[in-house]
Amino acid sequence: MIVQGLAFYLFAAILVASAVMVVAARNPVHSVLFLILAFFNAAGLFVLIGAEFVAMILVIVYVGAVAVLFLFVVMMLDINFGELRSGFLQYLPIGATVGVILLVELALVLGAWVIAPGAPARISAPIPPAEQITNTHALGLVVYTDYVYLFQAAGMILLIAMIGAIVLTLRQREGVRRQEISRQVTRRREEVVAIRKVPTGGGV
Repeated sequence: MIVQGLAFYLFAAILVASAVMVVAARNPVHSVLFLILAFFNAAGLFVLIGAEFVAMILVIVYVGAVAVLFLFVVMMLDINFGELRSGFLQYLPIGATVGVILLVELALVLGAWVIAPGAPARISAPIPPAEQITNTHALGLVVYTDYVYLFQAAGMILLIAMIGAIVLTLRQREGVRRQEISRQVTRRREEVVAIRKVPTGGGV
């Protein structure tokens, strides 16, 4: 238990410090690297509580895909961050106002927090032994029984966000040749093939 407690405090301390550095770092590449470090430490915390499947999903999906994608995008965009910071003080009052509003909303939510009447019964419900049910099976039972509608709603929100991102980035620009599949399929031989008779010793 002492080793688990020390590991918990170690992972938690590094996680909090790396999360702070994600926001405080001036270089966005460093922010992404600190974000990857935070994901790894969060995965370590999940392993400590016995949620190995969630830990592996966190490492594979977020570290292996999302964070690496952020890193490549930040490195390839070639953004002038000095120019972006030049107008920081101009938008500081608006950002501070939004931050205060969010803090007030969080305080109101936490102040009105109540425990559901059925929560104690669910907590005291018998839990099957760990050797009879796997971590993935237990997670599937919770997600696809108690929270199936919320799971489907999250999927719909992600689908709408993906469609919105595609629509926003799809631009029709002048002078850019685009592929037309229907025109390629329906074209005839006479339209694309030209037969020329080249004399002997001559060129085209």
